Amino acid sequence: MAPRVPREKLARRLADMFELPRDIVLDLPKITLIGNIQAFVENHKGIIEYVPTRVRINTTRGELIVTGERLQIGNIGRDEIIVEGRIGGVMFADWGGD
Repeated sequence: MAPRVPREKLARRLADMFELPRDIVLDLPKITLIGNIQAFVENHKGIIEYVPTRVRINTTRGELIVTGERLQIGNIGRDEIIVEGRIGGVMFADWGGD
């Protein structure tokens, strides 16, 4: 009997084999930073907290935390959020897996 392969590992292998984007196949957020002035987050699940020094964004894996100064939500859509201001850091909280 063949060993069981966890679903995520199988999805990762299939994504690599068929050259598909991992963020889509694994339902992961995609974060694009433009210097320290803008963070473009795709594939989010909503905003948890929004204050001028911190924006907490819900994802399928946990929280994505953008910290900095004078942070503002430049745009928010069903699948993307743009955080603008002086970004000091991006952290992941409660993320399981690798």
